[in-house]
Amino acid sequence: MNEKVFVTVVDNGARAMEQVYSLRRQGYLPEDIYILAHDRNRTDDLAEAANVSTVSVEEEGIMQSMANWFRSRGDELRAKLMSMGCTQREADAYEYDMDRGKLIVMAKSRVPATRGL
Repeated sequence: MNEKVFVTVVDNGARAMEQVYSLRRQGYLPEDIYILAHDRNRTDDLAEAANVSTVSVEEEGIMQSMANWFRSRGDELRAKLMSMGCTQREADAYEYDMDRGKLIVMAKSRVPATRGL
């Protein structure tokens, strides 16, 4: 299956919660919605409060997840974003936003892969 990723940048936790509720109303499942913040604790706290996911080994793969132990937080965030389907350029821009205190809300929607003839 291919996955299509929706990404938005919000200013604060209240806006992140609004976005999460909006995505749920659109039919996204809680396990397909993610929150990222520059601070790990803030990411975990917001994800728990919203009952959504954080980007983990399942999305990144074991090798990327292990590599994150040795990366700076910025490099780790960019790797997480790219594992969710963002390009390098998008990941750089989103990480820049998180450096400035903004939050990222993402949702993945599984869509059937197209078959070649």
